[in-house]
Amino acid sequence: QVQLVESGGGFVQPGGSLGLSCAASGSIFSINAMGWYRQAPGKQRELVARITSSGNTNYADSVKGRFTISRDNAKNTVYLQMNSLKPEDTAVYYCNAAIVTGILFGRPIDNTYWGQGTQVTVSS
Repeated sequence: QVQLVESGGGFVQPGGSLGLSCAASGSIFSINAMGWYRQAPGKQRELVARITSSGNTNYADSVKGRFTISRDNAKNTVYLQMNSLKPEDTAVYYCNAAIVTGILFGRPIDNTYWGQGTQVTVSS
């Protein structure tokens, strides 16, 4: 059983900063890409940022230069530092990870897992 537990989030004024973290635990053999998605009311869930196991990153255009994703492979944890927050960043943020839980007949058992979501509200 694998769990992704998020922390951080909350309420901040425009221009402020917040940090999110997401720790994976359970029967983990290895973790490939990890990422953050968000979903605002009435909108579809969208990719915010993604980081591979080797540290390559990509970001949504709307957050480039303001958000930074990082990971600590030893702790199975991914982080999202959000700076210069805007009201349009308000959403529920979800952690996502592609996790290998074992090897079966020489092939990895690979599934995608999601965190429970954490609310980020940017408002004056």
